[in-house]
Amino acid sequence: MADKFLLDTNVFIQAKNHYFAFDICPGFWDSLTEQNLAKKVFSIDRVRQELQVGDDEITKWLRNKSLKNLFKKTEDIAVIREFQRMATWVDKQTQFRPEAKTDFQNAADGFVVAYASVNKMIVVTHETFAPNARKTVPIPNLCEQFEVKHLGTFEMLRQLGEKFERSSKRKMKRTLFDDA
Repeated sequence: MADKFLLDTNVFIQAKNHYFAFDICPGFWDSLTEQNLAKKVFSIDRVRQELQVGDDEITKWLRNKSLKNLFKKTEDIAVIREFQRMATWVDKQTQFRPEAKTDFQNAADGFVVAYASVNKMIVVTHETFAPNARKTVPIPNLCEQFEVKHLGTFEMLRQLGEKFERSSKRKMKRTLFDDA
């Protein structure tokens, strides 16, 4: 069975704000759409909710009808039970501050890991393992605790065999340095 990837909210936001901005690398967004249609890349409904807060390029991209299967529902009883198991673990950890525990209960992160765990998927996130974290519950910490594979965006793209190449549509203009 081929690997399936489940994207965290920060994958979309960091891509939009930095290295895969819509005006610089539209191929990244096309790739997500195509890989979703190939049933390799997904996210969850709670991530979609977090992404729809503003009115920007992501919210416009989310209106694409071909993305209707990108965001999986987390209402499944197995996912809810797995999330509850993870929330119980988080609550028992004395290293996490009370506000980190509250944030965990309200954010999509725990459901991303729970959905990936139940459906044997790989979590894709920009967060890093932080054994001494106190202010947040990092996704990689949760993944390590519950034996869920995780990696970053670039590793996912490599595993999917994606390459973004410069478009040859642009015509080169002659400059003073061109040979006549």
